[in-house]
Amino acid sequence: MKILLIYPYFLEERIHKEDVEAVPMGLYYIGAVLAENGCDVKVLNWHDIQKAPEKIEQTLVAEKPDVVGFSIVHANRWGGIEIARTAKKVVPEAKIVFGGVGATYLWEHLLKTFAEIDYCVVGEGEYPFLKLIGWFERQAGDGPEAIAGVAYRKDGLPALTPKDKPIKDLDELPDPSRFFTFQHVSLSRGCPGNCTFCGSPGFWDRRVRFHSANYFVDQLERLHRNGVNFFYVSDDTFALKKDLVVEICRQIIERKLSISWAAICRVNDVDAEVLYWMRRAGCCQISYGIESGSPEIRKALNKPLKDEAIEQAFAVATVLGILTRAYFIYGCPGETEETIGETLALIEKIKPLAAIFYILDIFPGTALYEDYKRRAGIDDDIWLDKVEDILYFETDPDLTREKVLAFGERLRSEYRRLLPSFADAIRLVDKKDLYPFHADFLSRLAMTFSHGDYSQFSEIKDPDEAARKLYSRALPFYPDHRAFLGLGIIHQKRGRFKESSDILESGLRYYPESEHLNICRGVSLMNLGKYEEALGCFSKFPGNEQAKDFARSCEEALDKA
Repeated sequence: MKILLIYPYFLEERIHKEDVEAVPMGLYYIGAVLAENGCDVKVLNWHDIQKAPEKIEQTLVAEKPDVVGFSIVHANRWGGIEIARTAKKVVPEAKIVFGGVGATYLWEHLLKTFAEIDYCVVGEGEYPFLKLIGWFERQAGDGPEAIAGVAYRKDGLPALTPKDKPIKDLDELPDPSRFFTFQHVSLSRGCPGNCTFCGSPGFWDRRVRFHSANYFVDQLERLHRNGVNFFYVSDDTFALKKDLVVEICRQIIERKLSISWAAICRVNDVDAEVLYWMRRAGCCQISYGIESGSPEIRKALNKPLKDEAIEQAFAVATVLGILTRAYFIYGCPGETEETIGETLALIEKIKPLAAIFYILDIFPGTALYEDYKRRAGIDDDIWLDKVEDILYFETDPDLTREKVLAFGERLRSEYRRLLPSFADAIRLVDKKDLYPFHADFLSRLAMTFSHGDYSQFSEIKDPDEAARKLYSRALPFYPDHRAFLGLGIIHQKRGRFKESSDILESGLRYYPESEHLNICRGVSLMNLGKYEEALGCFSKFPGNEQAKDFARSCEEALDKA
């Protein structure tokens, strides 16, 4: 059978596009199970296909799929519905199957309301979807009513079979890296937490299952061979089993995998040992969900964190050269100017080097949603409105849009103002085996000030100076290519062409074939009137159009001399 697995588009543009642009890992695992069982399967990342809507029909006509499966994370449900309508128009015989957390919590609403959806897979989807495909092929014997974890229509009304048993051994699943290439990976499934704003407790029953270290590192190694050098480890609780994480890190080091990666952890799960091994194995960023600096708001969100644990987790990661990122939520139950002040006070203590601030949303499957339904006397048909979510403040008479937006502006503005001081406060542990990693950490952070998001923030008065300090601090640890180039560019921007040329020349002693260092130094030499020497930098790269343009300028200047 020919199967398309689609990750559909969202209604709203995202400030942080990385939040929605990656295909959920579950879709790749479903694709791997299908491929292992002889299906012709493609995974389509259509998170932004609405920008070229003609491609939807063109692709469906060209592929002529027998089955189209959709990964629904709730906020993209309308994208899935609209693509499903197109599919039913151009390939009417195709079966349409919705799955994922959004379909799990809204299966009845979806089947009752949208005729274009034929089935929903509820919960963990690999084997229910495979069995459903088997039934489509046979069209004989027991139908969907005999398959655990499937929602269907019985006598025209939505019906649901009992939930399928969780897969005990995740390693029994075929490795999706055998069939697909991706950057987001996962070690485990589930989370032991019970946050009121999260759908995970209901979806995974607060249980956590893990792949083995061998399975996980084999996957990284295969993807690395296919050209992937940076990974996002998407587990909510990556460091929950410390011994497993240390074993993974040891294997990455032993296999000499030259990779970098970012992870998400809970502050209660990390310590100096596990973070040390993570850094040695290439972890360059760690994200922690803090949500609020107010203990009362964390209690309302059922996020039982102590300030001491939060401070320790950030401090240990930073001293080892891991960039710390904090997630915060505002507009929560009981939010006031005072609680926002508590969050800012905590931020000053923990000094996160990146932060994401979200307004509290209400989604199906969460305790907040169930509470809202009780308070408002509503049911799931509220999702007939073409909206991605419901903002909590819209349900709370003590909060207004203006007040909550002002909270967000205060948090972001004050955080940005503090960022250079957080960078200045970095103190790194004196471990020689970490020196190259320290240089990498400092130069990566510097680049966010000189070329990245931080260079655009009006609250940061002199981002280039913040970057200069960090690049300069990197080089005593290790001759980092990024640091040489960054310093050379900053000196160049400031008109200090000799200083720029000198630092770039130092870098070229270590990286003589670097196009970036050579071309940047050539520009500085041109500004010093040293055209012949500059020409030597540019002529090394005859295939580089920029270098060729500069070389012609040097030749013209020499001809006139």
